Amino acid sequence: MFDIFNIVFMVILCVFMLYPFLNQIAISLNDATDSVRGGIYLWPREFTWNNYEHVFEKASIWQAIFISVLRTVVGAGVGLLCTAMVAYAIAQPKFMFKKSVTIIFIMTMYFNGGLIPTFLLMRDLNLIGSFWVYILPTLISAFNLIIMRSFIEGLPSSIFESAKIDGAGDFRIFFKIVLPLSLPVLATVALFVAVFQWNQWFDVFLYNSSNANLTTLQYELMKILQNSSTTASGDMASAFANSSDGSNNIVTPKSIQATMTIVASVPIIMVYPFLQKYFVKGMTLGAVK
Repeated sequence: MFDIFNIVFMVILCVFMLYPFLNQIAISLNDATDSVRGGIYLWPREFTWNNYEHVFEKASIWQAIFISVLRTVVGAGVGLLCTAMVAYAIAQPKFMFKKSVTIIFIMTMYFNGGLIPTFLLMRDLNLIGSFWVYILPTLISAFNLIIMRSFIEGLPSSIFESAKIDGAGDFRIFFKIVLPLSLPVLATVALFVAVFQWNQWFDVFLYNSSNANLTTLQYELMKILQNSSTTASGDMASAFANSSDGSNNIVTPKSIQATMTIVASVPIIMVYPFLQKYFVKGMTLGAVK
Protein backbone atom coordinates (compact mmCIF):
# COMPACT_ATOMS: atom_id res chain seq x y z
CA MET A 1 0.00 0.00 0.00
CA PHE A 2 2.86 2.35 0.77
CA ASP A 3 4.43 1.77 -2.66
CA ILE A 4 1.11 2.44 -4.39
CA PHE A 5 0.49 5.59 -2.39
CA ASN A 6 4.07 6.76 -2.98
CA ILE A 7 3.86 6.25 -6.76
CA VAL A 8 0.48 7.99 -7.02
CA PHE A 9 1.68 10.89 -4.89
CA MET A 10 4.87 11.34 -6.92
CA VAL A 11 2.97 11.22 -10.23
CA ILE A 12 0.55 13.89 -8.99
CA LEU A 13 3.46 15.98 -7.73
CA CYS A 14 5.22 15.71 -11.10
CA VAL A 15 2.05 16.78 -12.90
CA PHE A 16 1.71 19.86 -10.70
CA MET A 17 5.37 20.77 -11.28
CA LEU A 18 5.48 20.11 -15.02
CA TYR A 19 2.12 21.56 -16.05
CA PRO A 20 3.04 25.30 -15.77
CA PHE A 21 6.21 24.74 -17.79
CA LEU A 22 4.47 22.66 -20.46
CA ASN A 23 1.67 25.20 -20.62
CA GLN A 24 4.15 28.00 -21.31
CA ILE A 25 5.75 25.90 -24.06
CA ALA A 26 2.34 25.34 -25.66
CA ILE A 27 1.49 29.06 -25.54
CA SER A 28 4.88 30.04 -26.96
CA LEU A 29 4.39 27.65 -29.90
CA ASN A 30 0.82 28.73 -30.55
CA ASP A 31 -0.38 31.53 -32.81
CA ALA A 32 -0.50 34.69 -30.71
CA THR A 33 -3.94 35.86 -31.84
CA ASP A 34 -5.35 32.38 -31.29
CA SER A 35 -3.89 32.30 -27.77
CA VAL A 36 -6.10 35.29 -26.88
CA ARG A 37 -9.10 32.95 -26.98
CA GLY A 38 -7.59 30.87 -24.17
CA GLY A 39 -8.12 27.16 -23.75
CA ILE A 40 -4.48 26.19 -24.42
CA TYR A 41 -3.17 23.68 -21.91
CA LEU A 42 -0.53 21.15 -22.97
CA TRP A 43 -0.54 21.34 -26.77
CA PRO A 44 -0.59 24.32 -29.18
CA ARG A 45 -3.82 24.69 -31.13
CA GLU A 46 -2.25 26.54 -34.09
CA PHE A 47 1.45 25.71 -34.22
CA THR A 48 3.85 28.49 -35.25
CA TRP A 49 7.42 29.67 -34.72
CA ASN A 50 6.46 33.35 -35.07
CA ASN A 51 6.86 34.11 -31.38
CA TYR A 52 10.42 32.77 -31.30
CA GLU A 53 11.27 34.52 -34.57
CA HIS A 54 10.06 37.80 -33.11
CA VAL A 55 12.15 37.33 -29.95
CA PHE A 56 15.36 36.33 -31.72
CA GLU A 57 15.05 39.15 -34.23
CA LYS A 58 16.05 41.53 -31.42
CA ALA A 59 19.79 42.13 -31.28
CA SER A 60 19.59 42.73 -27.52
CA ILE A 61 18.48 39.14 -26.96
CA TRP A 62 21.64 37.68 -28.52
CA GLN A 63 23.81 40.05 -26.49
CA ALA A 64 21.84 39.15 -23.36
CA ILE A 65 22.31 35.43 -24.02
CA PHE A 66 26.06 35.94 -24.47
CA ILE A 67 26.42 37.92 -21.22
CA SER A 68 24.25 35.44 -19.31
CA VAL A 69 26.31 32.47 -20.48
CA LEU A 70 29.56 34.33 -19.85
CA ARG A 71 28.67 35.37 -16.31
CA THR A 72 27.39 31.88 -15.53
CA VAL A 73 30.57 30.17 -16.75
CA VAL A 74 33.00 32.71 -15.28
CA GLY A 75 31.03 33.13 -12.05
CA ALA A 76 30.72 29.39 -11.49
CA GLY A 77 34.36 28.69 -12.35
CA VAL A 78 35.98 31.50 -10.35
CA GLY A 79 33.52 31.21 -7.48
CA LEU A 80 34.02 27.46 -7.25
CA LEU A 81 37.81 27.79 -7.13
CA CYS A 82 37.78 30.52 -4.48
CA THR A 83 35.19 28.72 -2.35
CA ALA A 84 37.17 25.48 -2.52
CA MET A 85 40.38 27.24 -1.48
CA VAL A 86 38.77 28.89 1.54
CA ALA A 87 36.99 25.66 2.47
CA TYR A 88 40.27 23.74 2.35
CA ALA A 89 41.96 26.35 4.57
CA ILE A 90 39.30 26.40 7.30
CA ALA A 91 38.97 22.61 7.17
CA GLN A 92 42.54 22.21 8.42
CA PRO A 93 42.62 21.22 12.13
CA LYS A 94 45.76 23.27 12.75
CA PHE A 95 44.39 26.49 11.24
CA MET A 96 44.59 28.99 14.11
CA PHE A 97 41.63 31.20 13.11
CA LYS A 98 39.38 28.38 11.89
CA LYS A 99 36.49 29.13 14.24
CA SER A 100 36.69 32.91 13.88
CA VAL A 101 36.76 32.86 10.08
CA THR A 102 33.84 30.40 9.98
CA ILE A 103 31.77 32.64 12.27
CA ILE A 104 32.52 35.69 10.11
CA PHE A 105 31.34 33.90 6.98
CA ILE A 106 28.20 32.60 8.72
CA MET A 107 27.32 36.13 9.87
CA THR A 108 27.10 37.19 6.22
CA MET A 109 24.16 34.80 5.83
CA TYR A 110 22.10 36.86 8.29
CA PHE A 111 23.45 40.42 8.00
CA ASN A 112 24.43 42.63 5.08
CA GLY A 113 25.32 46.25 4.55
CA GLY A 114 22.05 47.18 2.87
CA LEU A 115 21.23 48.31 -0.64
CA ILE A 116 22.57 51.87 -0.55
CA PRO A 117 25.89 51.09 1.22
CA THR A 118 26.45 48.21 -1.19
CA PHE A 119 25.82 50.48 -4.17
CA LEU A 120 28.23 53.08 -2.78
CA LEU A 121 30.84 50.38 -2.25
CA MET A 122 30.49 49.17 -5.84
CA ARG A 123 30.82 52.78 -7.02
CA ASP A 124 33.97 53.38 -4.95
CA LEU A 125 35.47 50.15 -6.31
CA ASN A 126 34.75 51.35 -9.88
CA LEU A 127 32.71 48.23 -10.60
CA ILE A 128 29.58 50.00 -11.81
CA GLY A 129 29.33 49.71 -15.57
CA SER A 130 31.66 46.72 -15.71
CA PHE A 131 31.18 42.99 -16.14
CA TRP A 132 33.00 42.17 -12.89
CA VAL A 133 30.23 43.68 -10.79
CA TYR A 134 28.39 40.42 -11.53
CA ILE A 135 31.25 38.23 -10.30
CA LEU A 136 33.23 39.80 -7.44
CA PRO A 137 30.45 40.72 -4.93
CA THR A 138 29.13 37.13 -4.90
CA LEU A 139 32.45 35.36 -5.27
CA ILE A 140 32.06 33.22 -2.12
CA SER A 141 28.76 32.07 -0.63
CA ALA A 142 28.76 31.12 3.06
CA PHE A 143 26.25 28.33 2.43
CA ASN A 144 28.37 26.76 -0.32
CA LEU A 145 31.46 27.22 1.81
CA ILE A 146 29.95 25.25 4.68
CA ILE A 147 28.92 22.41 2.37
CA MET A 148 32.39 22.19 0.84
CA ARG A 149 34.19 22.49 4.18
CA SER A 150 32.10 19.66 5.64
CA PHE A 151 32.97 17.44 2.67
CA ILE A 152 36.70 18.14 2.92
CA GLU A 153 36.68 17.48 6.66
CA GLY A 154 35.21 14.07 5.90
CA LEU A 155 38.18 13.07 3.74
CA PRO A 156 40.67 10.67 5.42
CA SER A 157 43.34 12.65 7.25
CA SER A 158 45.90 9.92 6.46
CA ILE A 159 45.89 11.05 2.82
CA PHE A 160 47.03 14.55 3.75
CA GLU A 161 49.60 13.23 6.22
CA SER A 162 51.10 10.90 3.63
CA ALA A 163 51.28 13.71 1.07
CA LYS A 164 53.03 16.00 3.53
CA ILE A 165 55.52 13.27 4.43
CA ASP A 166 56.32 12.95 0.71
CA GLY A 167 57.04 16.68 0.61
CA ALA A 168 53.83 17.98 -0.94
CA GLY A 169 52.80 21.53 -0.05
CA ASP A 170 49.29 22.85 0.50
CA PHE A 171 48.81 23.95 -3.10
CA ARG A 172 49.95 20.59 -4.45
CA ILE A 173 47.68 18.76 -1.98
CA PHE A 174 44.77 21.01 -2.90
CA PHE A 175 45.06 20.63 -6.68
CA LYS A 176 46.29 17.02 -6.85
CA ILE A 177 44.34 15.41 -4.00
CA VAL A 178 41.49 17.54 -2.66
CA LEU A 179 39.95 18.65 -5.95
CA PRO A 180 39.92 15.18 -7.61
CA LEU A 181 38.38 13.63 -4.48
CA SER A 182 35.81 16.42 -4.16
CA LEU A 183 34.11 16.05 -7.55
CA PRO A 184 30.65 15.33 -6.05
CA VAL A 185 30.59 18.42 -3.84
CA LEU A 186 32.26 20.52 -6.56
CA ALA A 187 29.49 19.57 -8.97
CA THR A 188 26.87 20.39 -6.33
CA VAL A 189 28.30 23.81 -5.57
CA ALA A 190 28.89 24.51 -9.27
CA LEU A 191 25.21 23.85 -9.92
CA PHE A 192 24.16 26.17 -7.10
CA VAL A 193 26.44 28.97 -8.32
CA ALA A 194 25.50 28.51 -12.00
CA VAL A 195 21.76 28.66 -11.26
CA PHE A 196 22.28 31.72 -9.06
CA GLN A 197 24.29 33.54 -11.72
CA TRP A 198 21.90 32.59 -14.51
CA ASN A 199 18.81 33.80 -12.62
CA GLN A 200 20.25 37.13 -11.46
CA TRP A 201 18.72 40.31 -12.85
CA PHE A 202 18.58 42.75 -9.93
CA ASP A 203 22.30 43.53 -10.05
CA VAL A 204 21.91 44.34 -13.76
CA PHE A 205 19.08 46.71 -12.86
CA LEU A 206 21.17 48.39 -10.15
CA TYR A 207 24.55 48.71 -11.81
CA ASN A 208 24.22 48.26 -15.59
CA SER A 209 20.66 49.09 -16.56
CA SER A 210 21.85 51.85 -18.91
CA ASN A 211 24.49 49.66 -20.57
CA ALA A 212 22.90 47.54 -23.29
CA ASN A 213 26.17 45.65 -23.83
CA LEU A 214 26.00 44.17 -20.30
CA THR A 215 22.34 43.23 -20.18
CA THR A 216 21.36 39.65 -19.32
CA LEU A 217 18.61 37.34 -20.46
CA GLN A 218 16.84 37.44 -17.10
CA TYR A 219 16.87 41.24 -17.12
CA GLU A 220 15.33 41.28 -20.60
CA LEU A 221 12.70 38.82 -19.36
CA MET A 222 11.98 41.07 -16.39
CA LYS A 223 11.44 44.06 -18.68
CA ILE A 224 9.07 42.06 -20.87
CA LEU A 225 7.12 40.85 -17.83
CA GLN A 226 6.97 44.40 -16.51
CA ASN A 227 5.70 45.72 -19.83
CA SER A 228 3.18 42.89 -20.05
CA SER A 229 1.79 43.70 -16.61
CA THR A 230 0.89 47.21 -17.79
CA THR A 231 -0.87 45.89 -20.88
CA ALA A 232 -4.03 43.83 -20.93
CA SER A 233 -3.15 40.25 -21.83
CA GLY A 234 -4.28 39.55 -25.37
CA ASP A 235 -4.83 43.23 -26.23
CA MET A 236 -5.08 43.25 -30.02
CA ALA A 237 -3.87 46.83 -30.30
CA SER A 238 -0.65 45.75 -28.53
CA ALA A 239 -0.45 42.73 -30.75
CA PHE A 240 -0.34 44.84 -33.91
CA ALA A 241 1.98 47.35 -32.27
CA ASN A 242 4.43 44.57 -31.43
CA SER A 243 4.13 42.99 -34.85
CA SER A 244 7.20 43.21 -37.07
CA ASP A 245 5.18 43.40 -40.30
CA GLY A 246 1.72 44.38 -39.07
CA SER A 247 -0.08 41.32 -40.40
CA ASN A 248 1.86 38.11 -40.78
CA ASN A 249 3.89 38.00 -37.60
CA ILE A 250 1.51 39.24 -34.91
CA VAL A 251 2.55 38.81 -31.30
CA THR A 252 0.88 39.63 -27.99
CA PRO A 253 2.32 40.39 -24.56
CA LYS A 254 1.14 36.99 -23.36
CA SER A 255 2.82 35.08 -26.20
CA ILE A 256 6.10 36.99 -25.87
CA GLN A 257 6.04 36.51 -22.10
CA ALA A 258 5.67 32.74 -22.52
CA THR A 259 8.37 32.62 -25.21
CA MET A 260 10.90 34.58 -23.15
CA THR A 261 10.17 32.38 -20.13
CA ILE A 262 11.07 29.28 -22.13
CA VAL A 263 14.14 30.89 -23.71
CA ALA A 264 15.42 31.91 -20.26
CA SER A 265 14.67 28.55 -18.61
CA VAL A 266 15.72 25.85 -21.06
CA PRO A 267 19.52 26.48 -21.13
CA ILE A 268 20.02 26.14 -17.37
CA ILE A 269 17.65 23.16 -17.20
CA MET A 270 19.87 21.34 -19.69
CA VAL A 271 22.76 21.52 -17.21
CA TYR A 272 21.03 19.32 -14.63
CA PRO A 273 21.32 15.92 -16.38
CA PHE A 274 25.12 16.26 -16.58
CA LEU A 275 25.47 16.96 -12.84
CA GLN A 276 22.65 14.78 -11.51
CA LYS A 277 24.79 11.82 -10.36
CA TYR A 278 27.26 14.10 -8.59
CA PHE A 279 24.57 16.36 -7.15
CA VAL A 280 22.86 13.73 -4.98
CA LYS A 281 26.15 12.32 -3.67
CA GLY A 282 27.58 15.76 -2.98
CA MET A 283 24.55 16.89 -0.99
CA THR A 284 24.49 13.64 0.99
CA LEU A 285 28.16 13.66 1.92
CA GLY A 286 28.61 17.39 2.33
CA ALA A 287 25.48 18.82 3.87
CA VAL A 288 24.54 16.09 6.33
CA LYS A 289 27.77 16.25 8.33
